[in-house]
Amino acid sequence: MRAAIAIALLTASTTAYAQGAAPEPQSAEPAMRQLVVSPNTEVVVTPNDTVTTKGKRVKEGFKFPISTVFDVMQDGYVVIPKGTRGEGTVTWMTNKGAFGKSGKMEVSFDWLELGGRRVALTGTHRQEGEGNTGATVGTAVAAGVFAAFVTGRSASVANGQQLRARTAEPLTFMVPSNAQRVITGTLMQAPVAAPVAPAPSAMQPK
Repeated sequence: MRAAIAIALLTASTTAYAQGAAPEPQSAEPAMRQLVVSPNTEVVVTPNDTVTTKGKRVKEGFKFPISTVFDVMQDGYVVIPKGTRGEGTVTWMTNKGAFGKSGKMEVSFDWLELGGRRVALTGTHRQEGEGNTGATVGTAVAAGVFAAFVTGRSASVANGQQLRARTAEPLTFMVPSNAQRVITGTLMQAPVAAPVAPAPSAMQPK
């Protein structure tokens, strides 16, 4: 009898505790807002490997990988992170030649891979072989018959060289509407914005 009464009291106590316990708060999704990055925003990129007119590997139309050198920020958010990969193209080139002629090369910046899609870039960079071509030619002419044997230098765009490209289209990101902005130059780490894919009708084929 005593055991039955004890069990009944324990059950009643447990039920009362369960009924009186406050429900755990549910985490609400933060309100989001759109952040639009306008076209023509500057992006500093570099080739992942040296691209050079030396040898026969690089020709007009040659594709090469690029990466962003710095974070691209807007309103305290990182919209294009440092190290974002993309692609460039050699659009024009000439090899070095006789009489101190240096190699020349022009490259264009095509796209970056961001949020699972390709973001179009614009911009070009022209590179000429290093060295004092005028002095080389003058020496060659003075040498007379040996002039044709004096050649210029190859043009090279090296990894780490900072080249300036620009975005070719507006980019839309989603960020928390109540988040505090990060002041550039502080030790706080800037949050990365989430890119939003354009509407299907506006998407361009890769």
